[in-house]
Amino acid sequence: MSADSLLSAVGLDSLPFDALFVGPFATGLCFAVALPLLGAYLRLRDEWLAALAFAQTAAAGALLAMLAGLPLVAGGVGAAALAAALKNLFDRATRGAQGAFFALLLVFAWAASVLLAANLPLAERMAHALFDGQLYFSDNAQLLTASVCVLAALVVLRVLSRRLLLAHFFPELLRASGIAAPRLAFDLLVAATLALATMSIGVMGAFALIFVPPLLAWRWAGTWRSGLLLAVSVGVLSFAAAFALALALDQPFGPLLGGLLVSIAAVALLIPARRETRGQTAVRTQPPAH
Repeated sequence: MSADSLLSAVGLDSLPFDALFVGPFATGLCFAVALPLLGAYLRLRDEWLAALAFAQTAAAGALLAMLAGLPLVAGGVGAAALAAALKNLFDRATRGAQGAFFALLLVFAWAASVLLAANLPLAERMAHALFDGQLYFSDNAQLLTASVCVLAALVVLRVLSRRLLLAHFFPELLRASGIAAPRLAFDLLVAATLALATMSIGVMGAFALIFVPPLLAWRWAGTWRSGLLLAVSVGVLSFAAAFALALALDQPFGPLLGGLLVSIAAVALLIPARRETRGQTAVRTQPPAH
């Protein structure tokens, strides 16, 4: 099935803006679904800083791929996957050591990106596109990649979700069952999704979608499943609003998305949240038995 046929099948060919932007809208929409879902699990594990580090590492990897004459996507995904593998070495470290690793990785990736952009022909323009996003210029290949990415994320999370929740709330039960927590598999999924998202919506746009919607869901949702639904809803609605505003006001998409999400978060965080004990949350988050 071609990308145009796919858009027609899901009704995106009738959106209220020029057909030229339907493909980019669908591409971003895929990540607006996948990133908040992944972000909910990152927030559960208190590893949200890893998302920003992975996105920045993907940008540095894409610029390195440009230097080597390789596809940007290959460089971005490869670098982010390497960062995820390195992170796995710190899974048993203290929370402070993990945070230090994420921060050092973030600074290193940023430094590498800036140096590459300053010393490579045409790299400055590409770096700007990676940092701020180039969603309006995404093509059918990126749409198909994003579609495969969101489907893969949904399938993999369906498989891993129970073990991820058990590893957080009931680690003794998981160890007693002899099943290992799927940390590396989840980290690789997050890294690959962020790398692909960085190629279209940019480093900060991707981070905004993976961080802010789960932040609000964590504060407001009563159950784990309702939290996932709320996170995706906030991500999709914010993305659609930012996309429409960017076109109407002739402004860059990434900063508008970030500003809109921060504004929503600022208003929402002023409203008193649900009050619930940690024990109640753990019980209600417990996955159903199979």
